[in-house]
Order: sequence, then structure tokens, then C-alpha cells
Amino acid sequence: MEIKILGTGCSNCKTLEKGVIIAVEELKIDAKIEKVEDIQKIMGYGIMRTPGLVIDEKVVLSGRVPSVSELKEIISKNN
Repeated sequence: MEIKILGTGCSNCKTLEKGVIIAVEELKIDAKIEKVEDIQKIMGYGIMRTPGLVIDEKVVLSGRVPSVSELKEIISKNN
């Protein structure tokens, strides 16, 4: 599983990244987590608001920071 956090480095982006790391650890999933900060690459995913969450090249969330429990649900659904 490949998970990307899209964002230019704002506090919400960092919070989402931390939440994803916690969720993946708690779910015991083998996932590669990558932070994408290049604005051109972020725009390539078609999101209008950061942070964005991409799982296996599919945008699953943008514009908000969900709780760890919601992240676990999102990751499980897209695993």
C-alpha cells in the first residue's frame, strides 16, 4: 500500500501525516508513507484544498484533518 500526504508543509498537513503514521501502526499495515510538497505534483491530483490524502494513487480525502479513528477507517476501506 502506498499512502501520500499532499501539502506544502502547513500545520494541518503535518497533523495529517502524524495521524496517518499512527493509524498505519495501529492497523499493523505495511505501507509506504510519502509526503508530497511539490505544488505541481499536488495540483496533478486535482485537489483544491490541502491537506490531501492519496492511497494507491486514488484521492480519498482533501481539505480537512480527520481523527485517527476516521483515518483508520479510510485506510482499511482502501486497503
